[in-house]
Amino acid sequence: MGRIGISCLFPASWHFSISPVGCPRILNTNLRQIIVISVLAAAVSLLYFSVVIIRNKYGRLTRDKKFQRYLARVTDIEATDTNNPSVNYGIVVDCGSSGSRVFVYCWPRHNGNPRDLLDIRQMRDKNRKPVVMKIKPGISEFATSPEKVSDYISPLLNFAAEHVPRAKHKETPLYILCTAGMRILPESQQKAILEDLLTDIPVHFDFLFSDSHAEVISGKQEGVYAWIGINFVLGRFEHIEDDDEAVVEVNIPGSESSEAIVRKRTAGILDMGGVSTQIAYEVPKTEEVAKNLLAEFNLGCDVHQTEHVYRVYVATFLGFGGNAARQRYEDRIFANTIQKNRLLGKQTGLTPDMPYLDPCLPLDIKDEIQQNGQTIYLRGTGDFDLCRETIQPFMNKTNETQTSLNGVYQPPIHFQNSEFYGFSEFYYCTEDVLRMGGDYNAAKFTKAAKDYCATKWSILRERFDRGLYASHADLHRLKYQCFKSAWMFEVFHRGFSFPVNYKSLKTALQVYDKEVQWTLGAILYRTRFLPLRDIQQEAFRASHTHWRGVSFVYNHYLFSGCFLVVLLAILLYLLRLRRIHRRTLRNGSAAALWMEEGLPTQNAAGTL
Repeated sequence: MGRIGISCLFPASWHFSISPVGCPRILNTNLRQIIVISVLAAAVSLLYFSVVIIRNKYGRLTRDKKFQRYLARVTDIEATDTNNPSVNYGIVVDCGSSGSRVFVYCWPRHNGNPRDLLDIRQMRDKNRKPVVMKIKPGISEFATSPEKVSDYISPLLNFAAEHVPRAKHKETPLYILCTAGMRILPESQQKAILEDLLTDIPVHFDFLFSDSHAEVISGKQEGVYAWIGINFVLGRFEHIEDDDEAVVEVNIPGSESSEAIVRKRTAGILDMGGVSTQIAYEVPKTEEVAKNLLAEFNLGCDVHQTEHVYRVYVATFLGFGGNAARQRYEDRIFANTIQKNRLLGKQTGLTPDMPYLDPCLPLDIKDEIQQNGQTIYLRGTGDFDLCRETIQPFMNKTNETQTSLNGVYQPPIHFQNSEFYGFSEFYYCTEDVLRMGGDYNAAKFTKAAKDYCATKWSILRERFDRGLYASHADLHRLKYQCFKSAWMFEVFHRGFSFPVNYKSLKTALQVYDKEVQWTLGAILYRTRFLPLRDIQQEAFRASHTHWRGVSFVYNHYLFSGCFLVVLLAILLYLLRLRRIHRRTLRNGSAAALWMEEGLPTQNAAGTL
């Protein structure tokens, strides 16, 4: 009776045999097929469960990674670990019109993915407070004495040097960037101030400070930096991970044949400082914009990667900041009052008893304008609507369509599918006194502003003394809150043509507990190539550590490949056994036929 022996690459004790007599016919005829099918089914099942496990694991990792990033933004209040050698630092000094501030930023080593930007954060001291310091006056006050600028700015740099670890000073970039206050100075005075900084600072500090690190930036640059800063904090430069995220299709400039890139929709920014106002938002490739109003840049560290190429409309308006607008307004009052008095023989504003009635000052407040040795006395009437009407000519609007302040071209804004953030005066006007910062509502803001303007100055002073306003709101803020509220409203709705029912403006000083300043965008843009250094170092380490750097995903691919190779070897071996078994069966059948005929087998005949 024949027996079928089954043996594979297993221990000898696993060898067994099956007798055809004791098996059903299907096992007798198709045993090898059944074995092959069983092995294949087991392999497919194993691969399926491996894929499911990997997918679930990476799904959790992706969700956990996203949650950790969100958590990092919301609770980014831990003190910076200055003992961690992998933490890098950067310093930006914002030399504004009313004062200068130093910001210290930090970031961990880059993750090695050229598609990701540096994770820059504001440094926090041991008390978890942001490392920021401000001094007054503005740097432009030293226009006639530039030799004193280094002494003026030294307290800021000493403050930064105390917080950045000493061992990191030589590799910490320092940027001194001057804005509107310096822009209005003659070029010769600007150059003298910068020369003093470039000469004296390297003598007393070891920071990475080259000639290009001290400059007067244009309004366009400031607007771009502000736009970069807010979108970075909002995570709009990160990869798409949720189906419910707002996305846009973008055709990259200069790549006519490439397909559109789908990425997160960015937010626009409105920034009103003391001297100037900026607006910036992303525009499509199809929108033609003059070069002086358009910024095209790549935030990625690799110029060949286009994922972080952006096309942003940026317009800056010198003289449209809150303080500059008030100055222009007062100049007009002074000139008009003097002229009317001379022509009509009146004495308006020349004595406190006959003041000029200013609708843009709180009710019954007394103020005065002094120019060329003359004084015009003012008294507030607190009429918000009249104030708005009075300042409308200062918008310098034209009758042409698609224009904004000063008749400057403004590309169309899709108001139903857009989002804007308002900073500086947009926030101070809504929050410091009116306590309405955050989501902007034109109707509520108008009512609150009217009520404030119409309130007697004595009552406002009493509220101030009782601490009912923001901690950093001073008497200057209270005095000019009425004017600045009307100015902000007119700039936003009449100047930039946002409808009064626009619901997607958020006025903010902080986002995710971070004070969002244009300085964040400045250091992000100016350090955008630094990840290349970390990527190159990581590649160098990987080339010397061989398998130690293999990732989790690569290990699973390697395991799957090895498994398939072993499976293929087993199948080939089984097929070989099948052929041997068939030959054995054929030989066994021939021998049985010889025996039934009573003849000797071929082997026996061969021996005769």
